[in-house]
Amino acid sequence: MKNLMRSCQTALSECDQLPFSVYTSLKEQRIVNVPILQPVLICVLDGCKHLGNDADLRCPAGSFVFLSNSPQVDMRNIPDIATYFALLIPFEFADFSGFTDTTLPPETYVHGPIDDVLATTLEQFVTWTTSAPATLWPSRRQEILHLLYHSGYPQISTAVEPPSLSQQLHQMISANVAEDLSARELSSALAMSESTLRRKLQAEGTHLQALKDRARLGHGLHLIQTTQDPIGRIAEQCGYLSQSRFTDKFKQRFGITPTALRSTRMRD
Repeated sequence: MKNLMRSCQTALSECDQLPFSVYTSLKEQRIVNVPILQPVLICVLDGCKHLGNDADLRCPAGSFVFLSNSPQVDMRNIPDIATYFALLIPFEFADFSGFTDTTLPPETYVHGPIDDVLATTLEQFVTWTTSAPATLWPSRRQEILHLLYHSGYPQISTAVEPPSLSQQLHQMISANVAEDLSARELSSALAMSESTLRRKLQAEGTHLQALKDRARLGHGLHLIQTTQDPIGRIAEQCGYLSQSRFTDKFKQRFGITPTALRSTRMRD
């Protein structure tokens, strides 16, 4: 695990745009309602992650959890002696196109240990992506999926759901998170009327403003976890003109303020 951690840190110091993220903390983090809009592989390399209200799933150091795209999940990130350190690799729906077995029941998550083969593959992925063109990243993500599939986790092939309208809109909003895209602009991009857009969202139990808030705050959560940018700057990047408004919305969503969450990444 130490070699993989060092590779992650080196890659992050060499390149800004990478197909993975690293989340670290020095103090325990409790975050609720975290949106999981893309399937994501979380590899806990130090500390422990708890998922669910009652720690329904525990992921100690040296284990992984592959989460299906789902509306939200509660989590705790718990440092060991020194830190909590996790590698996160998001996947696209297209990455699963090579799987043809549709007989397995859908899974919301897949969990297991990081063995030597997976650790080596992840280290190669992390190191390789610093110099490889982004057009080749999907092929290496698929390699990871197939490795898991053939290593005793065939259910990995079902750990994804076709993107719903809500998820499609979330991705569109996330791509322009600082802009306040109108219903007209979004419906036009999807080749449907505004009324149809609103009706379909209502059928999915949501509405456009809720999706905008989720996309903006989810991006804010990511920036607070992965950068040292000032909170005011992060609020602007997420489309909020007021830092206090961003803070209020953030706490309402995640159960913790941006400043309090940021403090978990710092030493006293």
